[in-house]
Amino acid sequence: MANGRKLKLGAIIHGVGGNMAAWRHPDIQADASVSFEFYTKQARKAEEGKFDLVFIADGLFINEKSIPHFLNRFEPITILSALGAVTSKIGLVGTLSTSYSEPFTVARQFASLDHISGGRAGWNVVTSPLEGSALNYGKKEHPSHDLRYKIAEEFLEVARGLWDSWEDDAFVRDKASGVFFDPDKMHRLDHKGQFFSVQGPLNIARSKQGHPIVFQAGSSDSGRTLAAKTADAVFTGHESIEDAKRFYQDVKTRAAAFGRSADDILIFPGIGPIVGRTQEEAERKYEEIANLMTIENALNYLGRFFDHFDFSPFPLDKPFPDLGDIGSNSFRSTTDKIKQTAKEQRLTLRQVALQTATPKGQFIGTPEKVADLVQQWFEEKAADGFIIHSSVPGGLDDFVELVVPILQKRGIYREEYESDTLRGNLGLSKPENRYTLARRTPQDFVKSC
Repeated sequence: MANGRKLKLGAIIHGVGGNMAAWRHPDIQADASVSFEFYTKQARKAEEGKFDLVFIADGLFINEKSIPHFLNRFEPITILSALGAVTSKIGLVGTLSTSYSEPFTVARQFASLDHISGGRAGWNVVTSPLEGSALNYGKKEHPSHDLRYKIAEEFLEVARGLWDSWEDDAFVRDKASGVFFDPDKMHRLDHKGQFFSVQGPLNIARSKQGHPIVFQAGSSDSGRTLAAKTADAVFTGHESIEDAKRFYQDVKTRAAAFGRSADDILIFPGIGPIVGRTQEEAERKYEEIANLMTIENALNYLGRFFDHFDFSPFPLDKPFPDLGDIGSNSFRSTTDKIKQTAKEQRLTLRQVALQTATPKGQFIGTPEKVADLVQQWFEEKAADGFIIHSSVPGGLDDFVELVVPILQKRGIYREEYESDTLRGNLGLSKPENRYTLARRTPQDFVKSC
């Protein structure tokens, strides 16, 4: 294996799924989105498959047209804390918005999750795309796309500063002397920036992995820049290996421009593999879900990306309508791609809606075919790993039981965990406390070499 790279895998636990109609399938648990038993089974199955992490997505605004899973689901930090108690190795990653949260609270929450899980926490940093989110937080308006990313960058700067409030050996806990902590190793942040003013220190120590892992999910230009500058890993999505390669190279190049190594940031495209003993069986599994989708539901699904735009008045079998800037302050990279594809392929509104709501993707077929594609994307540097979406009932089980053994046999995927922290399993170095680093002398650096 070139450079000793090993494939990384994560699983999104998505309740009844990201599909508008999948909950109607007879083999899908209709209340899965609020079933701790379901989440536990999924997390344990992913851990059985030696996955690096499970991922809980989130959003802050719903209406009557939202995806069923979004209407009634767990808050990420809460469910991840519970999953930390029923797993032992797998990473626990959750979405939390920088546009509608406070850095001190968020830093404390993820640091707590990191301690609860023994160093397995990760934060998927999002800026919240839906304008309706502002209405749930007493805000007059949703920040513009570019402003949200400026806020996010400072938010992350504050969070990381708070995670360094205590040096690793600050808590002495010497009962004989009565010294609980070394005051020289407690540090106030005293941050005063454009958006936040935070004194600190944080009232919880660093965990065994130093900082929780930071993921970023935006694929717009602003999102790529933020990821390249600040993230440990990136969640993304691409329809072709060519697009994935371009994204991979772009983010790694941007990271290098910020003085980082390309190995300091990992790229995780999301895929929805559908595995069958035969190609025909896999195709049938897809059709069972796709056939549950009505055009009304497909239009609602499509509309969410455009800030819940109402497509129903438009003719279904006419060219996809010109929407101007609608969606530019929402899921910008996604809506730009939808509009571009519709124009280039001369698609009708019906075609766009159904393709968006029931994407088939190329990771469908026998275990060997799916494994071949995973290996190709990995070895040709379109991905460092993948986030596995369960697109059909039992999708995660199928991948773990049928595809993972093939990847292990080919030597590109682990057979056992390398570490008991998420950072260790991802092969990322532990960040040294900034204050400890600052107090080190030149002689200390020589000794450590």
